[in-house]
Amino acid sequence: MTDFSDRQRAEEAKFAMDEETAFKLAARRNRLMGEWAAGLMSLTDEETDGYKKAVVQADFEEAGDEDVIRKLLGDLTAAECDVSEDDIRTMLAEKTVEAKRQLMSDS
Repeated sequence: MTDFSDRQRAEEAKFAMDEETAFKLAARRNRLMGEWAAGLMSLTDEETDGYKKAVVQADFEEAGDEDVIRKLLGDLTAAECDVSEDDIRTMLAEKTVEAKRQLMSDS
């Protein structure tokens, strides 16, 4: 019985670690996306810091990336930046790779 309990605890620990890693990856990616968008909108350093946090917060609205895409598209459109939803999705993929690299180098 101990083997089964040990295996179950190990699987639960791995699941928790995977969830934590996914959360960290998404948060880092969203900060990178916020930094990218802030650059397009010519925000100051202080505004950029706040905007990066706002993009991370936007990801808590619903599951998936649609809430982040909607926020970025709305803000960039309001700032009269010539960026499409496809551009944002492409950058989201690029920033995901960059965030993974950063997380791997941190650990």
